[in-house]
Amino acid sequence: MSEIKVSDRAAQRIREIRNEQQIDKNIPLRISVKSGGCSGLTYDIDFDAKNELKKDDEQFEDNGIQIVVDMRSFLYLAGTQLDYSDGLTGQGFHFQNPNAVRTCSCGESFSL
Repeated sequence: MSEIKVSDRAAQRIREIRNEQQIDKNIPLRISVKSGGCSGLTYDIDFDAKNELKKDDEQFEDNGIQIVVDMRSFLYLAGTQLDYSDGLTGQGFHFQNPNAVRTCSCGESFSL
């Protein structure tokens, strides 16, 4: 299985958010895929405040960031890289998903 990767810029921004919001470094980042958006599927990313692993969760660590993904979402996200941009073309986290066949113009949703 291919892991989910975290770029240097994304890892740095995640650390900054942790510091700003005083989130413990042991709380993992939960990434999931949900139905919705203009292309059918959308990404969801947040800190897993409950810090409770479910039986179908996959765990990864890349660039010092702990990541938790449920198995259903992982099937869509295998091989994806989480990146961060603060440029004029759009500030925020971006997913470089090799599995996405089509994405919407805003980059918030995709389809397979």
